[in-house]
Amino acid sequence: MKRHLLSVASMLLLASLSFGGAAQAATKTEPAAQPVTQASAPAPAAKAPVSSVDAVNINTASVEELQKSMKGIGKVKAQAIVDYRTAHGPFTTVDQLLEVKGIGKGTLDKNRDRVSL
Repeated sequence: MKRHLLSVASMLLLASLSFGGAAQAATKTEPAAQPVTQASAPAPAAKAPVSSVDAVNINTASVEELQKSMKGIGKVKAQAIVDYRTAHGPFTTVDQLLEVKGIGKGTLDKNRDRVSL
């Protein structure tokens, strides 16, 4: 008799665990479905134009174009880029901007995706 009660109690415990797991699985799918609808919301589409900035060619751009296209680059630094380019020839790498007076690693990192050769 004890064995019978023990096996019935065990079956009830296992059944409750499996129903609890099914309920937990159903709960887990709801949050997963929510970000999918958020991902298709207009907010990410609004961010797309910001990240798709046209890169400015540092070998051909004018002072005004450099100043307008690059973050933290004013008229003086833009002129320094043009002067460096005139004195040393075209840039062969974007990292070569570090050789321009007034441009440090932070400025280069902010503009790495905004410049091209």
